[in-house]
Amino acid sequence: QVQLVESGGGSVQAGGSLRLSCAASGRTVSTYTMGWFRQGPGKEREFVAAISGNGSIRIYADSVKGRFTISRDNAKNTVYLQMNSLKPEDAAVYICAAKEVGIYSGRYDYWGQGTRVTVAS
Repeated sequence: QVQLVESGGGSVQAGGSLRLSCAASGRTVSTYTMGWFRQGPGKEREFVAAISGNGSIRIYADSVKGRFTISRDNAKNTVYLQMNSLKPEDAAVYICAAKEVGIYSGRYDYWGQGTRVTVAS
């Protein structure tokens, strides 16, 4: 019912910045928890960041804390991931996800196709 489409991926130099967007359609997601995950080559999908429906709670993986910022614009039904000080180990397919329960509850219900981020050193 909810479709998620990521954009903004691409190639960036180490130390550079990139902003990813996730546009939701099919349903308003203003009350949903939204998250970002990533999957590098040969690796399992890992959690990156999450944000509560009203944006008041934000959670980050330790590996990105202080460098990445998750935000949302519920009027646009869109979630963002601002990535600064990018490192080669940040290279991955970044995937947007949504769930109908709170940020600390349940599993994600909807997933996007992902957008690829490449970091050149």
